[in-house]
Amino acid sequence: MLYHMIAFLAGFVIDLCVGDPYWLPHPIRWIGSLIQQLEKWLYRKQSAFARGFILVILTLLITVTVASSVLVCAYWIHPYAGIVVESIMTYYILATKCLKKESMKVCHALEKNDTEAARYAVSMIVGRDTAELDETGIAKAAIETVAENASDGVIAPMLFTALGGPVLGFFYKAVNTMDSMIGYKNDRYLHFGTAAARLDDILNFIPSRICALFFVICAALNHETSGRNAWKIFRRDRYRHKSPNSAQTESACAGALNIQLAGPASYFGKMVDKPTIGDAIRPVEYADIRRVNRLMLQVAFFNEILCLSVMMLIWWL
Repeated sequence: MLYHMIAFLAGFVIDLCVGDPYWLPHPIRWIGSLIQQLEKWLYRKQSAFARGFILVILTLLITVTVASSVLVCAYWIHPYAGIVVESIMTYYILATKCLKKESMKVCHALEKNDTEAARYAVSMIVGRDTAELDETGIAKAAIETVAENASDGVIAPMLFTALGGPVLGFFYKAVNTMDSMIGYKNDRYLHFGTAAARLDDILNFIPSRICALFFVICAALNHETSGRNAWKIFRRDRYRHKSPNSAQTESACAGALNIQLAGPASYFGKMVDKPTIGDAIRPVEYADIRRVNRLMLQVAFFNEILCLSVMMLIWWL
């Protein structure tokens, strides 16, 4: 437990300091390549659900086997080697700095009134069509991405890693990566990606709600945000999304910032009528991207301290 706590803290610090440099090999990209290869091998229109289920099982089996083998070998060599390897694995699982860095590219472009650059930057982090977005739409898209990925990319992987080490952390990341690649409700993936999408919903059910509550708490501690309104909008709008989890954090963020998020958006050239989240107490502005990132970082620190405190309590007992 002591080794795990040291590695858990070290991985978090490395992520905050280093992020995800493009030149650095990344296990999540390897998992993505594995999913692509398995999809080429397994995809058929016939028995699509069963084949998608097999893809999920194979992806998770390979991911867990490799992650556990690397970790066991490292600790077998020496406990210090194990701590170093576990720290690096934990670092790869988290995406705190990367989320902030990529979303702030949007903010910086909007600050310079460079709408085209902002559209391009936001297109790198969202799934919707961005070619026709105005400055408000661009800012909203970036804010929603930070709000949603605060759970998927920071809090959920942190919780799973705290609970079961990097092996369970990579298990979660594999599920989340499968959902982002094949979890779409279109002609190709409607049945093939169902197993991946449902498993992702299950794994994110509790973390998304914990993350939303942390947003409410942190919003109450900041003079620029409203904890009272965050709680109000969270309770009212947290199910205004087809996903059972996505609107949890988006509603808390919308309330905290006193803005309205979501609403109709274009995906793959087709307009999707999505309900709004929050109240338009004031207009959305690019500075809100900076504010939501500040909240996201506070939530990450809050969760890290909570996880370490629980682990320390268990260790003492």
